[in-house]
Amino acid sequence: MANLERIQLYPVKGLDGIEVDEIEILPGGTLAFDREFALFDADGEVLNGKRTDRVHALRTEFDPTTTELTVEPPDGDSQRFRLDRERSRAERWFSELFRVELSLERDETLGYVDRREMGPSVISTATIETVASWFEGLSVDGVRRRLRANLEISGVPAFWEDRFVGENAPAIQIGSVQFEGVTPCGRCVVPQRDPDTGELTEDFRERFIAKRRETFPEWADNAAFDHYYTTMVIMDVPEADQGEQIDVDSSVDIVPPSS
Repeated sequence: MANLERIQLYPVKGLDGIEVDEIEILPGGTLAFDREFALFDADGEVLNGKRTDRVHALRTEFDPTTTELTVEPPDGDSQRFRLDRERSRAERWFSELFRVELSLERDETLGYVDRREMGPSVISTATIETVASWFEGLSVDGVRRRLRANLEISGVPAFWEDRFVGENAPAIQIGSVQFEGVTPCGRCVVPQRDPDTGELTEDFRERFIAKRRETFPEWADNAAFDHYYTTMVIMDVPEADQGEQIDVDSSVDIVPPSS
């Protein structure tokens, strides 16, 4: 049986994720706390893993109830910031660390997700396990941290999520909330890097594409995929279900396309 195995949020864009047992769907269809904060330079460009591999050297924790961010930099001098009232202090510290003037912005309505008109990302546990098996020395948890999906589904085969994009694709229902596939997630440089060190995994992209092409599932609509360097699917939450809550261990059901 398909179940919601994990809910993963990334409260500060580009930094470590947190696991939660339940989460609210915000008006607009994103998840509460996901990418709620982001660091921007003076030109309005976000600072994240696409821009610099130095973010991988930071270990962070976040408490949604207090907005306290704990940062462990490479030198071990741990820092704590209450982001609801100490954003200026956090800005100064991150600016000094990255040697660029940064502002820490907050958006509680949609968050700073890459695709602000869409909702959370969905992947199966089996997909993560399969990708890990393609590379010597990569752990399942390490691949999970590289791919940074929001919702992880267990009890289904690898690349199960690919069926939810394309013409006449079905939707899924998690608890009482429906999720409709919008687009496969084309990947950037971040999955190619070790999530702890930022070091590039040799030939990651090339091997990933070759194995993805080789194992592309028969149930997926090939026309919905522009290329094979994709994994996980970005979903949309209908307006009627926004404001609802989803919980870990909820059953996941396939909703046939409407005729």
